[in-house]
Amino acid sequence: MVARAVAAPFVIGLDVGGTKILSGLVDGDGHIVAQHEIHSPGDSEEDVLAALDAAVEELLDDRVAAIGFGIPSNLERNTGRVLHATNLPLENIDLAARSQERYGLPVGVENDASVAALAEWKRGAGRGSNNLVMFTLGTGVGGGIVIDGKLFRGWAELGHVVVQEGGPPCACGGRGHLEVLASGHAGDRAARDLYGPDADAHLLIDKGHSGDVRAVEALARIGESLGAAIGSLVNIFDPDLTVVGGGFGAAAGELVLGPARGAARNEAIAPADETLRVVPAELGAEAGLVGAGLVGFEALVEA
Repeated sequence: MVARAVAAPFVIGLDVGGTKILSGLVDGDGHIVAQHEIHSPGDSEEDVLAALDAAVEELLDDRVAAIGFGIPSNLERNTGRVLHATNLPLENIDLAARSQERYGLPVGVENDASVAALAEWKRGAGRGSNNLVMFTLGTGVGGGIVIDGKLFRGWAELGHVVVQEGGPPCACGGRGHLEVLASGHAGDRAARDLYGPDADAHLLIDKGHSGDVRAVEALARIGESLGAAIGSLVNIFDPDLTVVGGGFGAAAGELVLGPARGAARNEAIAPADETLRVVPAELGAEAGLVGAGLVGFEALVEA
């Protein structure tokens, strides 16, 4: 066990994905001062936990005051227990308690998309806002919500908002979920339909930016599905702004965001139909690490 440092200025944030684990040394302003990357093993829970330990220990020294995890999982609301991780063999495990016992430090655990929302709110596109909705469009669709200046600690599985009743099947078993209609996978499907079996979302986006009408239209349909979800959430939360990030979202840019704004305005009730804001994320790939670090600082304050 490592003894807790007194008034140490850094935390370790971990952005945990299905293919890689990023760990970073994060300061109190949310800046990454050191970073490490390792492969995410998917064979067993024991292997994943060993990899997480290695990612922490690569950066652990007496300056570290806490640890924060961003995990692709739904969490038990009151305890933070990992219920079921996406693309990782982690299930029903109290990761915070395990890590706190191992390292003697305060530990926070949050959903990976929620920590990205936290980062964009504190340091990115949402600076100065009190209410924010964020979508991360990647291979799938994640999200996070800030309400009255606090990160919403529920599941916030925004990728599983239903935007097309009886629509295409989702991997979760539902139909017509946003994840099916507005993710990188949706881009892959559209690309294959247009350009053949070897095409993917990268090609679709390249074609769209080059002005290919078919690609522009396909990305617009993806944007309209996103906009339908945004409009619905605007009607519920009335956020100051909606932030869109993730690898697919960033690469597609206005090809998706423009149609999303139009569709959201069609769904939003007055006066939000005129005042809603949909903006690109600012932190890019750093959002997960920054947000995980901020979760670590929250754990430190609460300790």
